[in-house]
Amino acid sequence: MSVSARHRTRIKFCGFTRASDIAEAVQLGVDAIGLILVPQSPRAVTLQAAAELKAAIPPFVSSVVLLRNPDAELVREVLATIRPTLLQFHGEEPATFCASFGHPYLKAIAMQQQTRTLAEIAADYASADALLLDGHAPGGLGGQGMAFDWARATDAVGLPIMLAGGIRPDNVAAAIAAARPYAVDVSSGIEAAPGLKDSGKMQDFAREVRRADQNS
Repeated sequence: MSVSARHRTRIKFCGFTRASDIAEAVQLGVDAIGLILVPQSPRAVTLQAAAELKAAIPPFVSSVVLLRNPDAELVREVLATIRPTLLQFHGEEPATFCASFGHPYLKAIAMQQQTRTLAEIAADYASADALLLDGHAPGGLGGQGMAFDWARATDAVGLPIMLAGGIRPDNVAAAIAAARPYAVDVSSGIEAAPGLKDSGKMQDFAREVRRADQNS
């Protein structure tokens, strides 16, 4: 089987605050760029800054705006001002709220202390484009570098699975081998400091994802 015929794990880099970091990520061939509009996050940017960063993302690279328990007015403002490819709901938003804007979205699921099966969760969020499994506990913030048991991500749920939480260049290949996700999502694992990406780590991460795909 040729490499092109194998599954290609998509890559999302999240938590950008500098256009120069976005430019480098794009050169590495990442599939999606994440911008965080959660004030409690050390990677948070303002609505205006997010709009300026989004302008640095070229066509055919997805832009994702991360929100956590926003009100409907903020979501509408994000859609009008930033016009992201995808919304990412990272809190306890019900499916009816997420779907009410008629815009493609990802739903983040807190996997620490998670008692429901992925099949149950996926049935609730059938309108989502994908489920993003993160390592934090319910009610907590993502981007803390906390991993979970990746084997829990192997359930067939009928939605693409994105893997996040504690993934770094030195373990992303193991994460892909364990879970076979549609995509991997990284923030703190490619940083020099919160919101400031590390060139070498970004390069290493992208290389390790492609190596894992070749070895699958």
